[in-house]
Amino acid sequence: MSDVIVAPETRDLAELAGRLEHWLGGCLPRATGIAVTDLAYPRGAGQSHETVLFDAHWTEGGQPRTQGCVVRIKPRTFTVFPDNLFDEQHAIMKLLSDEGLVRVARPLWFEEDPSILGNPFFVMEKKQGRVPVSIPPYGREGWLHDAAPQQRRSVWRSAVEQLAAIQRVPVASAGFLGGKGAAARGVAQEWDKYQRFTAWLEETAPQPVLRDALARLESAWPAHDPEGIVWGDARIGNMMFDDDFHVVAVMDWEQPSLGGALHDLAWFCTLSETMHGRNSTYGAYLEGMGTREETIALWEEISGKSAAGLEWYEDFTQFKMTCTGVRLSQLRGTAGMDEAAMRRRLKVA
Repeated sequence: MSDVIVAPETRDLAELAGRLEHWLGGCLPRATGIAVTDLAYPRGAGQSHETVLFDAHWTEGGQPRTQGCVVRIKPRTFTVFPDNLFDEQHAIMKLLSDEGLVRVARPLWFEEDPSILGNPFFVMEKKQGRVPVSIPPYGREGWLHDAAPQQRRSVWRSAVEQLAAIQRVPVASAGFLGGKGAAARGVAQEWDKYQRFTAWLEETAPQPVLRDALARLESAWPAHDPEGIVWGDARIGNMMFDDDFHVVAVMDWEQPSLGGALHDLAWFCTLSETMHGRNSTYGAYLEGMGTREETIALWEEISGKSAAGLEWYEDFTQFKMTCTGVRLSQLRGTAGMDEAAMRRRLKVA
């Protein structure tokens, strides 16, 4: 099975090229002969935002220029999350690019005017590499499935190094990610987000299982809440790798926060087990990928932070993923997970 386009919506790419060419004229006032070519949607990833790859060509100062680009457009109708963090997504990527601790695509331009492409958008540099896609699951087929164990080991180590590097970025430099009041940062910020997410889902249908899960999680509130930036979708499927199996870009920063250091580690460990661990449900076990214990140890070593109490954050991860799954089912008009399965997953009677 080949990779498929999973974008929430698509458009006429020839028309898009013309719009981008006209718009780039304002971004590059000294450029002539601007041309946008090779437009394409990513395959096997990118379900929440319309994302299009392209190359921009122009002449400036008598010299030909080419820039590989990616345009990411704010969702219009297919909204997976209740919070509009499109501006923050761009801001955190710019911060990380400027800081140089985490490998991200460098943002190039941001456009607030919705009349150009139908909604605000930003353009970032296009990185070259390979992504372990979710559709079809990378544990079943594809370049990572076909790689040797020692090559997979490089993928795992490089991924965890980047995951931990996020926690070396000073929280003070990302104040624009803070919430309000008592939920300004730390676990309280992520907790507030997912309480509101549950209420948002309940506008369509009651969610008794999610309510019971929230009560269970609150009754076991974690004592350990180290500060830190939250990426929001921490998995190797949101990383791009070069031919040497090293990370060249950490992608999809659509739900960032100052919620604390352990959320991303918990998400990464949970998705690793699901997608390629010994008890994988979506893919198959991939020899060479680090175990949960190895991931935690390497993350602690590089980040300089303790992962004590990670189990609660992993349970919270399951809750977050269930909220997202319910929302996707609502958007697609499908039945989704049955109540008994949800209760087992969320450990509620």
